[in-house]
Amino acid sequence: MDLTTKYLGLTIKSPLVPSASPLSRNLDMAKELEDAGAGALIMWSLFEEAITAESETMVRFLHHQDIGSAEASAGFLPDYPDFSGAQEQYLEQLRRLKEALSIPVIASLNGVTPGGWIRHAKVLEQAGADALELNVYYVAGDIALSGAEVEERYLTLLRDLRSQIAIPINMKLSPTFSSVGHMVTRLAAAGADGVALFNRFYQPDINIENLRLQPSLHPSTSAEALLAMRWIALLYGRTGISLGATGGVHTAADAIKLLLAGADVVHLCSALLARGPGYVAHIQEGLEQWMQEQGFASVDDFRGRVSALSVPDPAQFERANYVNILDSYSFSSGVMV
Repeated sequence: MDLTTKYLGLTIKSPLVPSASPLSRNLDMAKELEDAGAGALIMWSLFEEAITAESETMVRFLHHQDIGSAEASAGFLPDYPDFSGAQEQYLEQLRRLKEALSIPVIASLNGVTPGGWIRHAKVLEQAGADALELNVYYVAGDIALSGAEVEERYLTLLRDLRSQIAIPINMKLSPTFSSVGHMVTRLAAAGADGVALFNRFYQPDINIENLRLQPSLHPSTSAEALLAMRWIALLYGRTGISLGATGGVHTAADAIKLLLAGADVVHLCSALLARGPGYVAHIQEGLEQWMQEQGFASVDDFRGRVSALSVPDPAQFERANYVNILDSYSFSSGVMV
């Protein structure tokens, strides 16, 4: 089977792409992902806040150690020439991955300030990243901020970065835009090479014992992939940029549905964290077996076969689906007389 696909202007050997996760921190695991069939690898996200906090800590504890000791001279202060911070560690791992792997390595950046986005993006490009994924994890908690202003933040960031770096840019988007399709077309016009649909917003939980907020992390489920499937089906053939599906891909069937909807790649995370890097091969085997049974020789033969451009009734991806589901629901026996 020919699993070759185009992604962010790159030709990759498979549409199965491990997304940002701790697996990319380990070189052996990264190699196992490639050997199992991954078409590319997205590194864990580099957070601007972590770099800033680390820098401030260094200033406090290393450069101010003489305060309070009148007898301490400049030569008394310790020297840390080999100290490796978060950015240095990230860049070193990026270089190691590029040397060890033959598949594209995509850096992931999560910034806060305009200057931080640009500064770190340039460094990642110079270090050899094949592409850059912008993990724009922005929660609009200010009730005075309009939806148009939120959209403009994304677009301004993209335009600024596009003018500064040459490598492909992938925008990882939230599903909470009022018009996802329109937002994607604006991003395409602003220079995006692709979008990943959708970023998961990790919600805080409430501890009812101590009445405090606490972190809450739940692995994705296959049902979550349906949201990306719908929007990819609606966008397929209408934007000219790569469409990546992220969130909820746990089985070969999940991957097949998203490719049928029109995805160029499907991202894997929770399933790999639960089952290990080798699970990529299991999903690939299921995909190839299904292709053989259906008579498809390549991914291009069936991509988009069930998109809004191809199905007899495109309204099934819109309100009609909502109505049909509610009308088709049946109660268990004994619930209603």
